[in-house]
Amino acid sequence: MSLTTPRTTALRTAAVLAAAALTLTACGSGGPSGAAGAAAPSSADDKIPTTDVVSGVRKDPAVAKLLPADVRARGSLSLATSVGTPPGAAYLADGKTLAGQDIDFADAVGKVLGLKIDREVASFEAILPALGSGKYDVGTGNFGVTDERRKAIDFVTYINDGQGFAVRKDSPLKKVGSLRQLCGLTVATGAGTTFEATLEKNRQQCAKAGKKPYDVKTYAEQGALWISLQQGRTDVVMSTINGLRYAVRQQPGLRFLNEFKRLDVGFAFKKGTPLAPAVRAAVNHLKKDGTYDRILKKWGTGASALKTSRISPPEIR
Repeated sequence: MSLTTPRTTALRTAAVLAAAALTLTACGSGGPSGAAGAAAPSSADDKIPTTDVVSGVRKDPAVAKLLPADVRARGSLSLATSVGTPPGAAYLADGKTLAGQDIDFADAVGKVLGLKIDREVASFEAILPALGSGKYDVGTGNFGVTDERRKAIDFVTYINDGQGFAVRKDSPLKKVGSLRQLCGLTVATGAGTTFEATLEKNRQQCAKAGKKPYDVKTYAEQGALWISLQQGRTDVVMSTINGLRYAVRQQPGLRFLNEFKRLDVGFAFKKGTPLAPAVRAAVNHLKKDGTYDRILKKWGTGASALKTSRISPPEIR
């Protein structure tokens, strides 16, 4: 007789995600190559799609001409990527190979531009400041385009995602239409994200309504975040719509609650970058040749399709 319960299975799945995240933290300068603690195979890892939808992409000389001369001469782009959970970016079971929507889009854009992508793994909260200092040319990490971020960062959009919520199946929450519905609860979210900023900005809503404020717990590792929800240390998770939908499919006992706010998502650059026109043209090239739709189909994110890529559009209100 098996003693494994759905809750136990969910905790094991979340623990594997945490192990992968810890591997990332230990090797944040470039992945776990040579590290002793690679993530072990799991049923969740096995479900990450590995279909090749990028290798057939060819260079478009007209688009490549839009690149700054020094970048064309160099022949490469330095890219920082945040690794968490699918569909954005995650490690496969070998603990070394990266897979995800962000990975595919960056690789495909590089091929259109005829550039080698020199990818380095970095923490989500470290990437945007590093772009400003010139450490990297571009960053990926499901970065939502907000008016506040546009003051310091340029974006080239490639999908539409946004903010949403997930809870345990036994939660009384049905839908969050206002953050006042979170009053008195403990909310888990990622450190340095738009979710954390949104929650902190609106915390006073509870006091104005005469209610106990919600408590915000931030996590650098997605695995630890999900364990906190499974173990009842937090009541609700606020994260990306696509990431939440994927995560609850992998973990018994959880459910996606609802979308809260849509945001465009983009490649991130230093303010005033001359790279933006070329990258925008590359994304729109992928729209025309069908690669764009193949990437979304692979990751089950067709609802995130954009009609066209734009440079730093206003925040969706």
